[in-house]
Amino acid sequence: MSDVTVRKPRPKHLALNQIRLPLPGIVSILHRISGAGLFLLLPFLLFLLDRSLGSPETFETFSAMVGHPLVKLLLIGLLWAYLHHFCAGIRFLLLDMHKGLELEAARNSSRIVLVVSIVLTVIIGVKLW
Repeated sequence: MSDVTVRKPRPKHLALNQIRLPLPGIVSILHRISGAGLFLLLPFLLFLLDRSLGSPETFETFSAMVGHPLVKLLLIGLLWAYLHHFCAGIRFLLLDMHKGLELEAARNSSRIVLVVSIVLTVIIGVKLW
């Protein structure tokens, strides 16, 4: 026998449709996406805050903008992003304190993060719509 081992050629690209992330990995990616979305849309949120606090005329502008269905959907998306980022941040803080590092506990905490963030978004979104 030869000492030469046959190596499988490495792929030159990643097939993203074939990668199956576990649920904690999905929660981690969503945490990063929600944080980036919140950061990128911060100027829009500050603009809305400015319109709501300026004067009665600017408040009318704010009311008209927030009353538009597309803006409402965007704000509900931002609400989900905030709630998910908050809940996942608490989960990651607990992981940093070495709580819930076991496989089943990590899966359960990621399920809890997804469910709590979606349920809170629905509850608050219905009240605000």
